[in-house]
Amino acid sequence: MTKVLVPFDFTEQAQNALDLTTHLSNKFENVEITVLHVIEVPSASGMGTMGGGEMLPVYENQIFFIELMNRRKQQLKDLESQYASNNYVLKTKIVLGNAFQNISSAIIDQNPDLVIMGSKGSSGMEEVLLGSNAEKIVRTSHCPVLTVKGAINPETFKKIVFASDFKDDQDELAERLKTIQKLFDADLYLVLINTPGNFESTRESARRIKNFANKYSITHAVAEIYNANSEEAGIVEFAEDIDADMIAMATHGRTGLIHLFTGSIAEDVVNHAKRPVWTFRVK
Repeated sequence: MTKVLVPFDFTEQAQNALDLTTHLSNKFENVEITVLHVIEVPSASGMGTMGGGEMLPVYENQIFFIELMNRRKQQLKDLESQYASNNYVLKTKIVLGNAFQNISSAIIDQNPDLVIMGSKGSSGMEEVLLGSNAEKIVRTSHCPVLTVKGAINPETFKKIVFASDFKDDQDELAERLKTIQKLFDADLYLVLINTPGNFESTRESARRIKNFANKYSITHAVAEIYNANSEEAGIVEFAEDIDADMIAMATHGRTGLIHLFTGSIAEDVVNHAKRPVWTFRVK
């Protein structure tokens, strides 16, 4: 069984993610989609992250949360009816608490093959202080994450950009990348971003890309070397220049002080790219 987790908050971006999920699920057999909705609960409410504890002491807030819960339950039932299909099983789940924590727990508990989620992205001070839930899920998820912003028709996918330095062995990543390519029947653009602070000759870059493609028997691929001021900017700009349908890349899932000082190219791309971004955390 192929299991897909779709965090869902009833925004346009979440709807786009769910539509893409159901379209892709029609290509396979025995697919289970879990639509997870998290109702954020203020910390002062006394509620546990999974809904335990006491209700808010203020009567009006109790009524508000009861009405909100009932409305969301009905909306999720409507989703189940709207997306009923013989090609996949779609079920919904609703929990109370922090969105990031509950999505992370669901990934651990359900062990999905893929997370597909909407993202609004973030920029400026919001990016520095908060970041998006999608960014944090990309950093911590042990399974691939596909972030979606706009409406997507998977039937039109023809170009996937895979950005890497092509230095390390990436056996599992390469196999998953080939699966994504086959799923969309798309051409791969293997791109290495050359920056002023990490410059190397075109010959050396091209050699590594060619070795990568040969080692993992990747076909229908084009090798590209792209010059930019930074890696994240170069990935986004290259994808824009060739009008790519998706960006694929690895993330190392750095946390704590290492993440604070070094950041993450994958998370920056998720935040700033307008097109879908597929990420896979490597060790």
